[in-house]
Amino acid sequence: MTRPAVLAVDGGNSKTDVALVAEDGSLLAAVRGPTTQHQAIGLETAMDRLSGLVAEVALMAGQSGDGRVAELGSYALAGADSPSDVRLLTRALGKRAFATRDIVVNDTFAGLRAGTDRGWGVVLVCGQGVNAAAVAPNGRTARFAGLGDISGDWGGGMSVGMAGLAAAVRGSDRRGAHTVLEQLVPRHFGVASPASLVTALYRERIARVRMAELSPLVFRAAGEGDAVARQIVDRLADELAAMATALIRRLRLARLDVEVVRAGGVFQNDDAPFRERLDAGVRTVAPQARVVRSELLPVGGATLLGLDRLIAEGTAYPSAVANARLAFATWRPARA
Repeated sequence: MTRPAVLAVDGGNSKTDVALVAEDGSLLAAVRGPTTQHQAIGLETAMDRLSGLVAEVALMAGQSGDGRVAELGSYALAGADSPSDVRLLTRALGKRAFATRDIVVNDTFAGLRAGTDRGWGVVLVCGQGVNAAAVAPNGRTARFAGLGDISGDWGGGMSVGMAGLAAAVRGSDRRGAHTVLEQLVPRHFGVASPASLVTALYRERIARVRMAELSPLVFRAAGEGDAVARQIVDRLADELAAMATALIRRLRLARLDVEVVRAGGVFQNDDAPFRERLDAGVRTVAPQARVVRSELLPVGGATLLGLDRLIAEGTAYPSAVANARLAFATWRPARA
């Protein structure tokens, strides 16, 4: 059996998607598992988890699951935040030898590649957290540290969820305006009131990371006319626009018809005012910019980055990118 050309990995903060793709771009197998973010769970634990997922996807593709499973490993990883992070992860992956050779990039660049074939543009990643990156037509890149509060970030499911919790608490104790979130937020967790939810969080009966589950509730409340929820959603749109426009300025893209790719789970909402506010914010700096939604999951972008490399080397078919796009357009994980 011919060895797959690309082992593609999208390692996010909340999940990991792994795929095996042939040299013609056909999807042989793909699977989703838990996070392999080394900063959150430790490097060895991350590599052990990834080993299990690689073995699983190899078996699905009809391989033994032992040894190298592909020619090229294309890893788009949260936590690949600095050159030292990339070196650390590259060494660790090399020791595991899932593929003959590896490329390691920050997961934002997979989001960009998933959303455009132009080779340049801006990507806004809004999942559990938030980040952004950009590539200029001349190949220059820019992005943010993406380390959360300590790097000035606000946004993503956790930030929106925590803001929803705060609004519910402040509305119920009269520090803030009343909001439907006072009922929606505690009901989601099966408790009686915002105060009861605070107690459960304080006593660690409910994990704080679950606050990201509240993001869809905040969007729903905003869509139904709740003014407090709308303020939270507006803040998110403004933060994302600020990230995009900062990168556009840094790479001098303001006069170009730059594509700004929306990637990540929070963008799956259907809130039109949110999208319109984000679009308008971007166009204040780049009037010709087009904000587009990625139709592929980031693991598709990791695949395309790997195929780009192999096509340039003449070891994958030129049609592989189009074939892979078609394959990943319909792939959705069987399990989380």
